[in-house]
Amino acid sequence: MAGAAVTVTISIMTLAAVHTLGINVDIATALILSLLSAVAAADDSGVAGGSLLLIPLACSLFGIPNDIAMQVVGVGFIVGVLQDSCETALNSSTDVLFTATAEFAQQRKVGRSFVINK
Repeated sequence: MAGAAVTVTISIMTLAAVHTLGINVDIATALILSLLSAVAAADDSGVAGGSLLLIPLACSLFGIPNDIAMQVVGVGFIVGVLQDSCETALNSSTDVLFTATAEFAQQRKVGRSFVINK
């Protein structure tokens, strides 16, 4: 979870619903939402729309009814096209970074020098 885009999706969509409904959120509750989103999102990798499936769970933290939570999921399907593209780009870029780091570490172990051009 290099980018943690799923956590951001769950938190932002839920907080948008909370704001729309006029529910006040203190900073402690927002932090709890972010922590719970991170823990829950760690297990939904590889599930298509996994972050959207966790939005009703996050909405229940604020007492939002299931019918409204499912409307948020519907909006998430629309936004999901752009979100998935950005998430894939972010995850791919960190894959390249970690691969390059491992290659540079291997080169250093062997005693070869390398030059990084700016």
